[in-house]
Parts: sequence; structure tokens; C-alpha cells
Amino acid sequence: MSKPFYIREAVASESSLIASFQLKMALETENLMLNPIVLQNGVNAVFDDPAKGYYYVAQAGDEVIGCMLTTYEWSDWRNGAFVWLQSLWVEPKWRGKGVFKALYNHVKESVLRNENLKGMRLYVFHTNKQAQKVYGALEMGDESYRMFEWVK
Repeated sequence: MSKPFYIREAVASESSLIASFQLKMALETENLMLNPIVLQNGVNAVFDDPAKGYYYVAQAGDEVIGCMLTTYEWSDWRNGAFVWLQSLWVEPKWRGKGVFKALYNHVKESVLRNENLKGMRLYVFHTNKQAQKVYGALEMGDESYRMFEWVK
């Protein structure tokens, strides 16, 4: 039996929808209100310059039900790039139905086929325990590194 949704690369005309997903995600996971203008410009920048990354969406019928941004980080240690999974969102009524897993596996298959890609990474807000359980179930571990950041 096929899934009731599929994964595809997002198109620029979906930038406003993707930005709306990111507004909801930031509020839900970090109780953070993003500046919608800055966010929309940031989403548009990805579509304007593919070197910045790619958005993927999950679609059920005519409805986009989730999204994920992928960006790249060069590793001199491995002479290749890691794919960062970012800006993950799945509509609440679709959670627990394999949408994120399908997005994840879509990117993972690309990594497995490309010898220049060495793995996948993501970060998760420290209080987002549900997401941490999901990532752990996909055999992603948090043992290797801790992320530190400085934000202007």
C-alpha cells in the first residue's frame, strides 16, 4: 500500500507557505516570535541561491503537509560535506504518520548515493523531547558533539 503523501523538492511559489510553517515551528518549539519579513526574505534567499540549500516538502493530494530545509557544511576531516537538516515542520494532524521519516529517508538516500556527502546532522532545541525521541528512533545519536553558538 502506498503512502498517502509523497516527498518532492519545493518550488519558489511555496515560499510564503514555508515561511508560515517556520513561524509556527519557532513559536511551538522555542516560544519564539520570528520577524515575518526577515523570515520571508530568508526563505526567498534559499530559492534565489541554491548554494544556500534546498527545501523539500511532503505533499498529500493538493496540500503541503510538511517541509525541511537542507544546507551543507564542509568537513576537511572527511573531504566531503555533511547535510544539515533544518527548519523541520509537519502539520500537527499529520504527526506520527511517517512524514518526517519520509523526508529524512529521502535525503538519506541522496547522501548514500553521493560519495561526496558524508552524513547528516541536525540540531534540536534542548527542551524538545518529542523531537529528540523521533530522531533517536531513526538511529541519529547526540553523543558526538554539542553545538555552541553566538548569535548577534
